[in-house]
Amino acid sequence: MTKKTLSRRKFLGLSGLGLAAAAIAACTPALTPTPSSAPENSTGQTPSSPQPTTTPTNFPQSAADVSLALAAAPAAVQIWPGQPTEVWRFSGTVLAGAADALQPVPNSYLGPTIRMKKGQKLHVSFTHELPQESIIHWHGLHVPAEMDGHPRYVINKGEQFEYSYEILNRAGTYWYHPHPHGITGPQVYAGMAGFFLVSDDEEQALGLPSGEYDIPLVIQDRVFDGNNQLVYRANGMMDQMMGFLGNEILVNGQPNFILPVATRPYRLRLLNGSNSRIYKLGWSDGSPFTVIGNDGGLLEKPVQRPYITLAPAERIELWVDFSDRSVGEQIVLKSLPFVAPEGGMMGGGMMGGSAASLPLGAPFDILTVRIEKASNERSPLPAKLSTIERISPEDAVATKQVVLAMRPPNGWTLNGRTFQMTAVAPEERVKMGSIEIWEFINEGGGGMGMGGGMMLPHPMHMHGEQFQILDRQISRAGKAAWDSLSEGFVDEGWKDTVLVMPGERVRVIRRFADFTGLFLYHCHNLEHEDMGMMRNFEIVA
Repeated sequence: MTKKTLSRRKFLGLSGLGLAAAAIAACTPALTPTPSSAPENSTGQTPSSPQPTTTPTNFPQSAADVSLALAAAPAAVQIWPGQPTEVWRFSGTVLAGAADALQPVPNSYLGPTIRMKKGQKLHVSFTHELPQESIIHWHGLHVPAEMDGHPRYVINKGEQFEYSYEILNRAGTYWYHPHPHGITGPQVYAGMAGFFLVSDDEEQALGLPSGEYDIPLVIQDRVFDGNNQLVYRANGMMDQMMGFLGNEILVNGQPNFILPVATRPYRLRLLNGSNSRIYKLGWSDGSPFTVIGNDGGLLEKPVQRPYITLAPAERIELWVDFSDRSVGEQIVLKSLPFVAPEGGMMGGGMMGGSAASLPLGAPFDILTVRIEKASNERSPLPAKLSTIERISPEDAVATKQVVLAMRPPNGWTLNGRTFQMTAVAPEERVKMGSIEIWEFINEGGGGMGMGGGMMLPHPMHMHGEQFQILDRQISRAGKAAWDSLSEGFVDEGWKDTVLVMPGERVRVIRRFADFTGLFLYHCHNLEHEDMGMMRNFEIVA
């Protein structure tokens, strides 16, 4: 995919208020975080005070196995020939511990990759040098409430936040990104994201591809103006309602990405780091995928899929063996065409994404794999990957429903509610140590007026511990779009984000253990999240 040079007239039409990344703060809609003193309202929500965790979590920096300094600041990177692109990015240094605990991503705006082992204690000093408030969320990690990056803990320019927590997660591909209320979308879009990779003894005993053969890849879509600067939300409120879609695909922050490989097995870790785009991943020659892991780490055993459906924030781990390829051969990873939800709302047409966007469901290339050298390495794919404890539905003490719907004039809602900084509805309180089933029900939109009749998918994310997917049910009205993506779902194993299609009901089960306090659940379409399609749940002792 090549970059398109825009005429001045077209650029002005795209940019609206003007959107160089350095000026994102000036162009962000006026979405002020709800004060933490939000009063009880008619829905029965009540504010909650920050709760202490039930186990000690704050340890001195000297007690950490790894201590990092992480900073967020403006920067300029060379993405296209010519003028550098202004971005916001994370950078960091290792203060104590293994030097390879922090690995920069070459030629990219992405933050450094953090590598930890299960059981290690991590201390992070986060320094903030941006004109907007921000905080870091450790996506997929099981950490105490005060360490999770809740927006009530945002800091301002020149301030610092100290994180201290133990790595409790099993080996897996996690990531970190900002989580301030109302402005997460533009901050992630400006470049603020990075991988967080965890290893453990079970994984290391498998002999999976490692080092240069274990490759994390984040897929993101962006729009650039004629001066190589980022353009965000050119269509204003419509991009907010639908979710922002770009027209250029970047992999690890680079366009037209080429992955050089040898004739041997690789472990590819794919993250959908886009604000709202869903990818239907497929190889150009139709080869199936061998999946070894997803959001919460390795599966019990490898599974095959004809294609992979990857929603925002979801991760997938692939075993890809290039042993039967010839040096000089190329294969393209593509996003295959799929049926967008009904109503013409998700790509193309008057209401589909940005003026210059690639419509949702349109096909395009993502990256090119080029076989550059021969190798005699033929490490086998293990038949068994990990042991996963199955949570029995019989152990659930409650089943709760969360309806995902457009409710004018509030916009996208969860059970008719939008975000309040510390408000918790009675059904959003959970007993620590209990097991519950949550059913996400995507009703789409209703009524006339703002957003009436919208039928959009929602990638639902729960903070804290991972969950397991029990089942899916699809209505007749949503079946065409569901059928074009459902063979690519990887519901095995542990998950923290699940795509809920229009007309679909998805039941998940999880344990709420170890930590009390406020955690979040929300749509990971970042524009929807910023509109308030996010709620607290409170774990109580």
